[in-house]
Amino acid sequence: MISGYKAVCFDMDGTLLNTKVDMRKMADLVFDEMVRVGVPEDEIDRSGGFKFNLDSGMDYLVKTGRADEIHEINKRISKAARDVEMENVGMARPFPGSVRLLNDLKKKGYKVGVLTRGCREYAETALGMTGVLDILDGLVCRDDLPERDAKPSPVSMINLAKVLCVKAADILYLGDHKFDYLCARDAGAGFIGVLSGGYGKNDWKALDPNIVMMNTVADLLPHE
Repeated sequence: MISGYKAVCFDMDGTLLNTKVDMRKMADLVFDEMVRVGVPEDEIDRSGGFKFNLDSGMDYLVKTGRADEIHEINKRISKAARDVEMENVGMARPFPGSVRLLNDLKKKGYKVGVLTRGCREYAETALGMTGVLDILDGLVCRDDLPERDAKPSPVSMINLAKVLCVKAADILYLGDHKFDYLCARDAGAGFIGVLSGGYGKNDWKALDPNIVMMNTVADLLPHE
């Protein structure tokens, strides 16, 4: 399943780590900021949480000639999102078998990396305290790139590939959400959907009937 790839990379929340970020609170803070700066509520797409709220609000600002405000709004939102991410960072735990998998992959000569929409402070804290950070060959976070280039943009996967000194097509990426799939697909990377986070079997099949699924990343470990 992983033969032919040079790197095996992962989403963080819900994939490598079991974390307790309040995603509803994250989505609400974006919604509130958009309303505060004058975006009409009916222009904000609340169907998919944080990212949908953000993109629809920014689209409205662009089409109403307020694109020059976006940078400062993004800065405020990113700072507030960081605060939400850090609230429960101490509760992060690696999913069973995930640390062993990373070490096993490294021993076999694969590079390992993480691509997350979390901010770098949150990601480094969560990955550090769970023993994952020191194993990684590369880490790309939300605030390493302009918002438009953060995951699910394929630019973020291409950036991770550069960090790992491979091509995007050389990466097998595992994630638990639609954004992970879209990012990998659009960058030309391989993808496996895991069931340890927000998406179940029906969600994955609705997205792509041919998608490869696993219960957790530990299913990549060889059976003994």
